[in-house]
Amino acid sequence: MNKQLWIKIIALSGATSVALGAFAAHGLADSLSLKMMATFRTAVLYQFLHTIALLGLVSLPEQLIISNRQALTAKSWLLGIVLFSGSLYGLVYSGISALGMITPLGGLAFISGWLLLFTAVKK
Repeated sequence: MNKQLWIKIIALSGATSVALGAFAAHGLADSLSLKMMATFRTAVLYQFLHTIALLGLVSLPEQLIISNRQALTAKSWLLGIVLFSGSLYGLVYSGISALGMITPLGGLAFISGWLLLFTAVKK
């Protein structure tokens, strides 16, 4: 696992989470319905939570975790961020409700990542 690359990805995702959250709170509050605002907030929340989880994951000591499963976990969570949060951002911005069909795939990627983490711990 290239930890330097992952830290850069994590930093960008964290910055994006904060920026999008602030944009929603200050720039979109008057233009979105309550339902769409809640959808946007859910996207930001899941992106930020999994960004923090990624930071913890790449910070784990090598003696504790199987490196190839660590990498698979990270990729799964990143895919979850893109599919889950990305589809919700797209849905709110475009109004294309079909994007909501992608969201569960992101949720499955998040769940898969957590299960991969469970199997990644060295015995």
